Amino acid sequence: MTDFVQPRALRPGDRVAVIAASSPPGQTKLDGGVRALEAEGFTVDVFDSARATGTEYDYLAGDDVLRARDLTAALADPAYAAIFMACGGYGAQRTLELVDWSRVDPARPKAVIGYSDVTALLEAIAVKLGWGSFFGPLVATDSFHLGRGDYAFDTLMAMLRGSISELTFPDARTITPGVAEGVTLGGTASLLAASLGTDTSLPARGAILFLEDVDEFLFRLDRILTQLRRSVYVEGVAGIVLGTFTECGDPRDVERLLADRFHDLGVPVLAGADIGHNIPTQTFPIGVPARLDTEAGTLTLLKPPVT
Repeated sequence: MTDFVQPRALRPGDRVAVIAASSPPGQTKLDGGVRALEAEGFTVDVFDSARATGTEYDYLAGDDVLRARDLTAALADPAYAAIFMACGGYGAQRTLELVDWSRVDPARPKAVIGYSDVTALLEAIAVKLGWGSFFGPLVATDSFHLGRGDYAFDTLMAMLRGSISELTFPDARTITPGVAEGVTLGGTASLLAASLGTDTSLPARGAILFLEDVDEFLFRLDRILTQLRRSVYVEGVAGIVLGTFTECGDPRDVERLLADRFHDLGVPVLAGADIGHNIPTQTFPIGVPARLDTEAGTLTLLKPPVT
């Protein structure tokens, strides 16, 4: 597993970008999220894509050229210490087709934060730039709208400032007991499966793999997880952390499916981590060496996620 370059810790006064690489965000919540970032002392630039509505397709934030232009510009501009994604939904895969990676200096990493559809972008950043990133809350969501005092917002800020060295999951369940070490990878399972066969897919060999998803029928979730199994994606994985699978069917059926699809891999597997959709989520760092202990319900970061 390649060593990732970590961004530096954020501090008051940093300039940060807010963009949309996927669907158009709700503007009221976006404005609330921007105010929350400003309250933390950041100078916030909201790019045009975060204000754009659907064009030919109402589920896309502006057209593909606009989203890719904004993403390329934010990644390439050394003035920005971080890029916060405004919204998930759908569209990141289309955006990635047009990003000009040649304009971005891999030696100048910055924090990139988002989840859900943004999984495709976080994976691409790891492949194309070798940067670590953060599977965490989006700006146009309740967690950002509420700002300081909200669990998800506060834990994200703590992660970005370098004050978190261990994630604990008190309500998690052990599917396969054990301890494993590897570099953290993963995200929303359906997005990882959708990237298979592209030049931005990063197989999880030697990794501590995190997976979650939302709004998938049980048979579709089965198909997604089975696709990850049948491809090279999970070959040689070191350990697995399973987050929320909200609105994917009866939780008991989902847990049986997760055990069925992962127990026979012979690696430590933990289910029920509080990371994912429709909950007060912890932030999961991508690209950080870590130790997973499924019986203790902990993920210890062996290196800081920020420098």
